[in-house]
Amino acid sequence: MDSLTANFKRFFKDSDALKKLIIINGAVFLGLHLLESFLALFTFPDYYYGYILHHLMLPASIKNFIFQPWSLITYMFVHEEFMHILFNMLWLWVFGRIFIYYKGGKMLTTVYVLGGISGGILYMIAFNIFPLFANVLQVSYALGASAGILAIVIATATYTPNYSINILFLGPVRLKYIAIFSVMSDAISIHSDNAGGHIAHLGGALFGYFYIKQMQKGNDYGKWFENLLESLISLFKSKPKMKVAHKRPLTDEQFNTQRKVRQDEIDRILEKIARSGYESLSKEEKETLFKASK
Repeated sequence: MDSLTANFKRFFKDSDALKKLIIINGAVFLGLHLLESFLALFTFPDYYYGYILHHLMLPASIKNFIFQPWSLITYMFVHEEFMHILFNMLWLWVFGRIFIYYKGGKMLTTVYVLGGISGGILYMIAFNIFPLFANVLQVSYALGASAGILAIVIATATYTPNYSINILFLGPVRLKYIAIFSVMSDAISIHSDNAGGHIAHLGGALFGYFYIKQMQKGNDYGKWFENLLESLISLFKSKPKMKVAHKRPLTDEQFNTQRKVRQDEIDRILEKIARSGYESLSKEEKETLFKASK
């Protein structure tokens, strides 16, 4: 068991931001259902599980939210139904890979979390303002990663609108058309039983569009969150102990192999600049290019 835990920790640590988001969503889903099964085995009443679940979900009522402000973060990692998390993670995987290619993992996490927060805020505002939701305000809760994922979808489509992906039965479809269809679908479904979900989606979409448009103008409104996340991560990192290491000189074969790997990476970055411009490079790619130029 210790070996399994160590392997999982190593796998999680070595995974990129996209895989980590999927792992966290999957772990929360599995953990909640294992907890539900455990409580059922010992014949605990259903409201014990319901109590825990509701304190992770985002309440529409501001009065209820005041007593569980953390739910503005936790709700975007909570899923109850298997098909819900399956389709959400498929969307996250498809668009997350494209987003990471152009903007990197740190920005992916930023758009996911801040998009989810934006969706949650719009959800609460709408349910507390519009008379349509007055009768269900106190019993309405939001859950799921959809708002954060739609923020990534719209951000990706805004940055590279003519990028095409293959869709079953339709063939290649440009991202801008997928984005338009997604937003319009949510907009015309506000009066449905899942009104809160569709409103949260729109909140995430608005953030994704705004974020990329501002980035194109040179304004990074998510930098503060990246810095905050790095600070939090650094608190849990153990400081490396200083030690003296003696490296053997590289053989000619090893040296040539490393030089080829570096050159292939430089060629890939230069092709990306030719295709999408210098600003499309991630921070790591710019640093690699800078070091190579020296």
